[in-house]
Amino acid sequence: MKARSAIVYSVLRLLTFLVPFGILMLFPIMREYYWLAAIFAALIGLSLSVLFLRKPLDDVTSGLAERRAKARAGASDEEAEDAAADAAAPDGDASPPAR
Repeated sequence: MKARSAIVYSVLRLLTFLVPFGILMLFPIMREYYWLAAIFAALIGLSLSVLFLRKPLDDVTSGLAERRAKARAGASDEEAEDAAADAAAPDGDASPPAR
């Protein structure tokens, strides 16, 4: 994941909340009911981010998906155990002992 895309998305999400909150706080009634201004700003910010921040969100999620795919592409525990068992076999025979 590119850190730049995550930072850009985070800053844009903060701005979609802070800008409406600042505008709402300019109204005298909202200064008294700041919690109501915060609720309205959160709803406005959520709406704006759904409408306008789809591309930055896609960049962040694709970066996370690539990172997860790389982690899964590495050797799994079972493969590592099989390789260790093969290396420890005395005559190169990887078959397990009969029970």
